[in-house]
Amino acid sequence: MKLIGIEEHFLTAEIRDAWHAIGLDASDPSVAFHSGTLERRLLDLAEQRLALMDESGVDVQVLSLTTPALHDLGPQAVDLARRVNDAVAEAVARHPDRFQALATLPVAMPDEAALELQRCITALGFKGTMLCGRVGTRNLDHPDLLPVLRSAACLNAPILLHPRVPEMAVRTAYYSGFSPQVDAAFATYGLGWHYDAGVQFLRLVLAGTFDRMPGLQVILGHWGELVLFYAERLAALDRVAGLAHPIATYLRRNLYVTASGMFLPHYLERALATVGADRLLFSTDFPYQYRTGRDARRFLENCGLGEAAKAGFAHGNWMRLISDQIRA
Repeated sequence: MKLIGIEEHFLTAEIRDAWHAIGLDASDPSVAFHSGTLERRLLDLAEQRLALMDESGVDVQVLSLTTPALHDLGPQAVDLARRVNDAVAEAVARHPDRFQALATLPVAMPDEAALELQRCITALGFKGTMLCGRVGTRNLDHPDLLPVLRSAACLNAPILLHPRVPEMAVRTAYYSGFSPQVDAAFATYGLGWHYDAGVQFLRLVLAGTFDRMPGLQVILGHWGELVLFYAERLAALDRVAGLAHPIATYLRRNLYVTASGMFLPHYLERALATVGADRLLFSTDFPYQYRTGRDARRFLENCGLGEAAKAGFAHGNWMRLISDQIRA
């Protein structure tokens, strides 16, 4: 059964250097995570990556730039995004049966980002884009960022909404007071990343984004970034939100959920009950969650879904999601 991982990350030396040039390594602890073995695996878009895919049983990776992407870069990100996307397109062209791609966008420049997304989808054959939550001080529902969302909706390009570190005031209030190492982990992969991504999705819902753009599709990793586990409590917002539909409707109409390498059957069961079998996507969160022993393939084989639902989870739901995109 073909297995497509839709949240599989890369990095380029140019972007790494751009992060360091603006001092992002001092303000965003996740930048420091990209070193050693992780950095080598992120930078490689050739044979070593393919070998690890084979070992884990993944047939296709959908490549996306790792967090914090270009969200903290200003006008310089416009040309940088084009160079990165062109380089990734070349990697996909070298291995068209193994790689697909999500667009890297200069989101601090929303009009330019919308145009770059159009180029990536229509000319380069990319499958969507990845956004990392806030852009500076602006949440994703900020009116300034509407051009990016409108472009994605018009192109039928799904948005993978990826975690990023919460802003400093939030980290100081909630994730500090321990050692620097614990503070950084607590604010990122321990918990903070995931709350931040889930909140960004819910802000899009509460802002009426999906009422105005009912076709817009968002993907949340890590089995829904905590949102699915509080669906019952979120339903209480229906009384005051003034939306066209109950929040449960947006969870089943505008949200896809992926595993991000958290291969836990009870999380899969919760996602299945909340969004439905046709909105489950597979991913390994390469290289962060990479484990030896054909871990990804083994989870698929033993996940407990029936054959039709399993095929959808493995590849069919993703192929259907991207099937009606606009091409040149």
